[in-house]
Amino acid sequence: MTLALSAELVATIAVVVAVAGAVNGVAGFGFAVVGTMVLAATIDPATAVAFMILPMFAVNVALVGDLTREELRTCGTRFAPLLVAALVGTILGMALLNRLPQAPVRVLLGLVSLGFVATAQRAVPLPALPVASDRDRAGSPPVMAVVGLVSGVLFGATNVGVQLVAFVRSFDLSHGLFVGVVALVFVGINGLRVAAAGALGLYPDLGFALASAAAAVPAVAGVAVGKRLRGRVTERLRRGVVLGLLTVIGVRLVLGGAGVL
Repeated sequence: MTLALSAELVATIAVVVAVAGAVNGVAGFGFAVVGTMVLAATIDPATAVAFMILPMFAVNVALVGDLTREELRTCGTRFAPLLVAALVGTILGMALLNRLPQAPVRVLLGLVSLGFVATAQRAVPLPALPVASDRDRAGSPPVMAVVGLVSGVLFGATNVGVQLVAFVRSFDLSHGLFVGVVALVFVGINGLRVAAAGALGLYPDLGFALASAAAAVPAVAGVAVGKRLRGRVTERLRRGVVLGLLTVIGVRLVLGGAGVL
């Protein structure tokens, strides 16, 4: 796992994380999916996953500030089983990262991206996660633990946490609270991932770690821009841009990985 930083690659990374940050600032999610998928189409997928850990942590810290102290306490208690199980699953997923060959990882990332598009689109109705009458059952500690563990494994190996996002969205929170809760969950997970990445050897050298940390600057700047645009962008436009981008990225990853298999 190496990263040869040319001037062109540095510029590409800066643009990618800034745009991904803006998407996350507007929609409340999407930074990891957009950023990782675009980078994985350019560099080694495992390297892209590891590189994005520090910027993801910085972005989530910036967004969790949207929660008040009381909301932090209440939501932290309510979603604790989800967070703890996701932490365990994430470490398991990260342990698999260096053991997976590049081509299958590209295909997996592409399929997950397209799967997210399929579940998020509204043109064709699909079975939904438990809502309304099933919300109490969905919010029970055992259900949260199972969802957190499985989602954590996938997140640790791919940086894709859309299943966690979808689960939190099923609780019908206000958009502002939803953004904050998602950020709260991922702050805990990504905080642990920063330490775990070092312990598992996912940062091959100091230059790689410093470059990842530096990428947090345009990422957070993108979030700030996105938060300013949040009230000015319609949900339809926001959804269309994000899903269109992820469709293109997903197709490119699947075709690129399949061609090597």
